[in-house]
Order: sequence, then C-alpha cells, then structure tokens
Amino acid sequence: MARQTALITGASGGIGYELARQFAQGGYDLVLVARSVEGLKHAADEMRERWNAAVHIAPFDLALPGAADELYQHTQRNGLTVDVLVNNAGFGTHGFFHEIDPKETLDLLNLNVTALTQLTRLYLNGMVERNRGGVLNVASTAAFQPGPFMAAYYASKAYVLSFTEAVAEELSGTRVTVSVLCPGPTGTEFQRRAGITGTVIGAKGLLMMSAERVARVAYRQFRKGKRVIIPGLANKSGAVVAPRVPRALVLPIIKRLQKR
Repeated sequence: MARQTALITGASGGIGYELARQFAQGGYDLVLVARSVEGLKHAADEMRERWNAAVHIAPFDLALPGAADELYQHTQRNGLTVDVLVNNAGFGTHGFFHEIDPKETLDLLNLNVTALTQLTRLYLNGMVERNRGGVLNVASTAAFQPGPFMAAYYASKAYVLSFTEAVAEELSGTRVTVSVLCPGPTGTEFQRRAGITGTVIGAKGLLMMSAERVARVAYRQFRKGKRVIIPGLANKSGAVVAPRVPRALVLPIIKRLQKR
C-alpha cells in the first residue's frame, strides 16, 4: 500500500513539530509548512533520518491574504496528494482589545480562522472524492469560554471548534475523519509570542502539558476517529464545566487569570 501524506502547518516548532514526528513515526510522508525555512529544514532532516519519511518543505506565511490558495497551488504543481491536513498554525495576542495593534488582530484572524477554513475547503474536496483521509484542526480549551485580554484569540478558537464539529457531522458516514484538538496550556513558544508569560495561565506549572504529550494523545485519538480531542483530565474537566457556568461568573475568573 502506498504511503499517505500529511500536510502540517506551523510545523517548525511546538505542537506542530511534535505532530509531524507522530505522523512520520506512523508511516506518513510529510508536507511541512511554516514561515521559518531553517526550522523546517531541521524538522525535515529529523523525519527523514529517523523514520525514512519523504518530506517536502513549504515556507509560507499563512497570515498573508491569499497564502492558503498559494500553498494549495504549490502542492498541486508538485504532484503532492494530501491525505491528511493538520491545521495547526496559529498565534495569540494579549492586552486590552482596543490597545492591540489592529494589524496584529487581523493577522491573527487571517491565520487562525481564514487560512484554516480555506485550507480545509481546498483539501477536503479531494478527500471526499477519494472517500478517505482526514482533517485535524487545532483549537484550544479557550474555545469553551470568552477570554478577556485575549478576546480575539479565544473567539477564533471558538470558531475552529464550532466549524470543525459542523463539518465532521456533515461527513459522518464517510471514511473522511474531521477532528478538532483542544489542548490546554502547553509548553511551547506560544506564551512568549502572545505575551502571557507573566499571567497565571501562561506561567509554567503542574497543569501545563508538554507538546510531545499533547501530540501523542492527538495522533492516537485522531487515528481512532474521535471528533473532539482534549488531552489531560484537568482540561477535559474544564471544557465540561466552563460552558455550564454562568458567563457572569466565568468572565471575571478568566480576566483574573489572564491579567499580568
């Protein structure tokens, strides 16, 4: 049987890099996407040497308008059939919404929402025609409640969760798997990039999982066809409880946790 190919965005570090390792170990060839050429080369070398994966690197900044379409055309020109799409690339911002640079917010929405949606549409069509494959979208436990001081980020992840669950239901009964990963605090560069290292949620502690553990759980449950994947008991509990608590109580709590 021919090897399948997984395309993973945000693959130069963090959860994306660890997911690439999981897919390579599972026998997949890879298309690795990120802005950092050096980071992609490093990841590709490891996947080739350790697991003999065929790896194609694609340096794209998916926050730029039209980048998702360009990536799709790039894979088409290179004869790459994408069997699994992992939409992992994303970032957050922190602070009063009205004080955050509008371009930062627009880039966040372009990457976390628009590019993810476009790539899902572009690659899903072929999967449905072949009646096999899958999409793994990366959201967050932030998807289950609003997030003062990270308003756009939390909202973007709520979109990813809702969007993925809806598409998954549309394709129930087919052999195409559509899943959403909702990790809690994870030890990556996300905290530094978002500027939340000085907050309770951003601080390293007992509840922060490693990217490797998150990816291991995600890969295993994605392969089993699980629709919503929440690694860690504490994260699962929070995802169940948060939507059931009145927003008037939840919002001040999140506000305190996110405040520096």
